[in-house]
Amino acid sequence: SDVILVYCYPKTIITRIPECPYGWEVNQLALGGVCYNGIHDSGYYQFIIPDLSPKNKSYCGTQSEFKNPVYHFYNSIVSNDSSIIVKSQPVNYSFSCTYNANYLVNQAAFDQRYVFWECSSPCFQHRISLIQKLCYILRVATVHVKNGSSGSFESQLSLNFYSNAKFSSIKEAPFIVETSEIGSDIFAGVEAKGLSDRFKVVLNNCWATPSSEYFYQIHWPLITKGCATDNSILVHENGKTSRATFQFNAFRFRNIPKLSKVWLHCETHVCDSEKFSCPV
Repeated sequence: SDVILVYCYPKTIITRIPECPYGWEVNQLALGGVCYNGIHDSGYYQFIIPDLSPKNKSYCGTQSEFKNPVYHFYNSIVSNDSSIIVKSQPVNYSFSCTYNANYLVNQAAFDQRYVFWECSSPCFQHRISLIQKLCYILRVATVHVKNGSSGSFESQLSLNFYSNAKFSSIKEAPFIVETSEIGSDIFAGVEAKGLSDRFKVVLNNCWATPSSEYFYQIHWPLITKGCATDNSILVHENGKTSRATFQFNAFRFRNIPKLSKVWLHCETHVCDSEKFSCPV
């Protein structure tokens, strides 16, 4: 009777206790002392907090607090008998769920490739002599998606590309950026799906590297402390909704190997808008 199972999902908390703890029936147990919403399920009594941000701000007495960098949600299942005498030992099953607020989201962005062609006609104004006369075409090419982060919300976060500044259509990966398109706009964003409405996505820092290592010495900062690092970068939304979006110009790193990738990295904060002013 002293066992409690707690499942902490990104938006929902499910708690299960063995049936008939100390003789109590499910209709005598209350979530937060106020909600008699338990159900009998396969030898357990199950109680559900369906949304961490209900309209009345607290579902059945659920309390929350933020101890940087972790969110804590608390509640309990207690016995409540309105009869004159109590024949069973009172019970109080307290439980909590913790959620990390900060994540590092990584994405492999561009393949950088040099493609050589035999020159029957000029393809650039200059030519390169190797064993035979050749000219080269540079492509900033295929975009691959690889999301990564840490903590309880990690499966809900993704870094996506979009077709335009409306951010209404996700651009399928991979896609190719031709040489003539260097300097054109690339639209990107970090989105959290399936979280409670109270949580907003904030981009603290975003940068690009020619390596999957986020701390690689060669890097180009895009967003620093929530702000664009230069006039070629535009932050559209940050901390207002479950998605933060920005755009930057297509580029390439100089003096790279014949084939390499450019990686994007974003330090992302999931902000509780019920407790903090989230927009940066």
